[in-house]
Amino acid sequence: MSANDHIYNCYAPPPQEFVRGEGVYLYTEDGDKYLDFIAGIAVNGLGHGHPALLKALKDQADKVWHLSGMFRVQDQFKLADKFCAATFADKVFFTNSGAEAVEAAIKTARRCQFVEGHPDRYEILTSQGAFHGRTIATINAGGNPKYMEGFGPVMPGFINLPFGDLDAMKAAINEKTAAILLEPVQGEGGVRALPVQFLKDVRALCDEHGLLLVYDEVQCGAGRTGKLFAHQWADGAADPDIMAVAKGMGGGFPLGACLATERAAAGMVIGTHGSTYGGGPLAMAVGNAVFDEVTRPELLENVIKMSNYMNQQFEALKDAHPDVVEDVRGKGLMCGMKLKKKALDVRNLARDHNLLVGNAGDNVLRMVPPLILTEDNVREAIAILDKVFTQAKEMDDFEA
Repeated sequence: MSANDHIYNCYAPPPQEFVRGEGVYLYTEDGDKYLDFIAGIAVNGLGHGHPALLKALKDQADKVWHLSGMFRVQDQFKLADKFCAATFADKVFFTNSGAEAVEAAIKTARRCQFVEGHPDRYEILTSQGAFHGRTIATINAGGNPKYMEGFGPVMPGFINLPFGDLDAMKAAINEKTAAILLEPVQGEGGVRALPVQFLKDVRALCDEHGLLLVYDEVQCGAGRTGKLFAHQWADGAADPDIMAVAKGMGGGFPLGACLATERAAAGMVIGTHGSTYGGGPLAMAVGNAVFDEVTRPELLENVIKMSNYMNQQFEALKDAHPDVVEDVRGKGLMCGMKLKKKALDVRNLARDHNLLVGNAGDNVLRMVPPLILTEDNVREAIAILDKVFTQAKEMDDFEA
């Protein structure tokens, strides 16, 4: 029996085993070098081996590893202050993952309606194609039948609506509606960005009906679109009441957070929620270091510059390979190409050429590279994709 036989068969990893990372590259034990344009699925926003993150973790490891919420963690207060100063939020609850952050957001929204005298308001409107995590509640919020199959009956309380359809949202609001939950840019759903005006319209709709607006910025936050959070492109006109963040905010260390306004968080009092590991000293030390890096103007300027350059190059690839590329989409360094060939097969072929990318719904090749990448890194990736698309064009079994 091999070592893999004792692991749940939930993943099918390739044979490569990476033992070292540096910047935008990963290395195998044999020294093979791979350009990492998936970054742990939008997690390693500062690349691999970032010195500020390493120092923060090592320094804290020499002090104290874990305390739990029973005791004060000074770095937790510091990071919460930073989040609130940079966003709409007044309150923060720290978690270990994005799914936990979304769970906290769901509970916060429902609890807010409860303490405001509306216990029957518990339904949350969500979008088709959404991905909010892998817990029982979050797969039901996402509404993807593939992820829900075999896990019992559909959980009440979530109404899944067509992506970007404001009229459908208006029609779905009733006396049970508590909140609207959206990803400003869908990742798993096919790297689809909601227009800024749509976010503004949903904000107005929530205000009109007394609903909570909840954003899932687990993937599209942490500077990935050129703003600290994607909804901030609306310049305050589409701010949420509650927001879930994770992934890039930990830079590779497990860290998530639920951010909320004073009003939204008013019902989350002692005994209503908790997390043994959430907000622990190690995570908070790294989280503070990550926050300081991803809020640097130079880094966010690089995201905008590199995303514009990469989008131009993707459009050129589309023109050069019309039999392979159907559409270019995304926002910032959350990029995708809808393909006419199987995106999964193209992803695997790219890996054979030492480029690591992902795939997503709607047959999209997904790229979420580290935010520190350079034009040279982009040119290297484009050259590989050009070869990959040329090969894919000739492969009949790659047909979508």
